[in-house]
Amino acid sequence: MKGGLDRKIADLRRRLGAMPSAAVAFSGGADSAYLAAEARAALGARAVAITVDTPLLAREERRDAAAVARRIGIRHLVLKADPLSDPRVAVNAPDRCYRCKRMVFRRILEAAREAGIETVVDGTQADDAGERRPGRRALRELGVRSPLAEAGFTKADVRAASRRRRLPTAGKPSNACLATRFRYGTRLEPARLRAVGRAEEAIRALGFPQVRLRVEGDAGRLELPVASLARAAAPARRALLLRIARRAGLRGLVLDLRGYRSGSMDDALRPRSGHTL
Repeated sequence: MKGGLDRKIADLRRRLGAMPSAAVAFSGGADSAYLAAEARAALGARAVAITVDTPLLAREERRDAAAVARRIGIRHLVLKADPLSDPRVAVNAPDRCYRCKRMVFRRILEAAREAGIETVVDGTQADDAGERRPGRRALRELGVRSPLAEAGFTKADVRAASRRRRLPTAGKPSNACLATRFRYGTRLEPARLRAVGRAEEAIRALGFPQVRLRVEGDAGRLELPVASLARAAAPARRALLLRIARRAGLRGLVLDLRGYRSGSMDDALRPRSGHTL
């Protein structure tokens, strides 16, 4: 297993080293942080990390991205974009992710060209192929490369390689844009997005690092890892969680006994077969 990871790291470094220059689409999560660290090592000042600040990005994620870029030592650009200006994104249509990614990555490509950077890369890795990620279509159309996937990295590989580099993101839970907290067809409003982002940040501060606060009408559905459910249901903790939800403008809060599930709002798009419990 170690030899397999060594080969993947060598392949990744070869791919990055062959690029005249590279701009890394940078969220500050485990995948983009590891890719940025390798790009910085391979290309030096010819590598840059670019974060696009939108209403769909949690305030906590913006702070983390800046801190991780400083830790890596890579030049970090922060751009602004407003995907909610696209009506299909604003109404949270099923193709929201595709449209949002096209806008965000076109902004990155423009900035890269202005900075004289030839190639734009992102942190997509091999495990992402098994998930519903409409945004990958936008990346293909725009010519964005995914060196981690090209080199065969899985999420476990990224975490293991990040530990070797002693990156603070090695164990960071996966995150997704705040739009994924709302059902398709629910209008995305900046104030509600900010409120959910702040609520999740407060819940993480209680000792629950992996959190999804899904909004169901005027109530919240809280997804946590199954191992955390009993602790969240304890009376004192339950009262704190409910208080956080109410501060976010939610009238009630339910704890999802199925636990944390990436992309659970996509269930509405999947064909039903048989009965579920």
